Amino acid sequence: MTAAIETIAELGYTKASFAKIAERAGLSSTGLISYHFASRRELMAQIVEEVYGEIRSFLSERMRGQVSVAGALRAYIEGNIEFAFTHRTQMQALLGILVSGELGWGEQDEREVTSPIEELLRQGQASGEFRAFDPRIMAMSIQRSVEGPTMLLAGDVELDMAAYAHELVTLYDLATRA
Repeated sequence: MTAAIETIAELGYTKASFAKIAERAGLSSTGLISYHFASRRELMAQIVEEVYGEIRSFLSERMRGQVSVAGALRAYIEGNIEFAFTHRTQMQALLGILVSGELGWGEQDEREVTSPIEELLRQGQASGEFRAFDPRIMAMSIQRSVEGPTMLLAGDVELDMAAYAHELVTLYDLATRA
């Protein structure tokens, strides 16, 4: 998996063949990859699941113990930006796979990604911490904003991620507060 992620991140999705992945992993043939994954698509789906699992775990740790919904939202935004910055290789591979369209990203996948943040926003509205707004639209906006650094880092390795996170936290604090 590590060799596949590194190969996709370095060469791009279309050039990341089983042969290139096997070469990076130090395997003498692609047979071991084929033994575990029936197809390239299956390998890519497993990579996406693995990276999303890492993101979920990372964010859960950052959000744990927050006493306010606004604090949890701040931790979610900062955690996403921190993960993108500290896990560039995984994020570049994930971006390459998703942009390829091979896995058929659809509305159900989008809802799966945005529903936890949408639920957090609804909690903030119910508690009176947040103003009235459409939680689904706000959740989609937040999600697209925290995904941005993956693309930005591909072209600008000098991007100040702390400043980016700070501005996003401020933006969504102002956008949601009661």
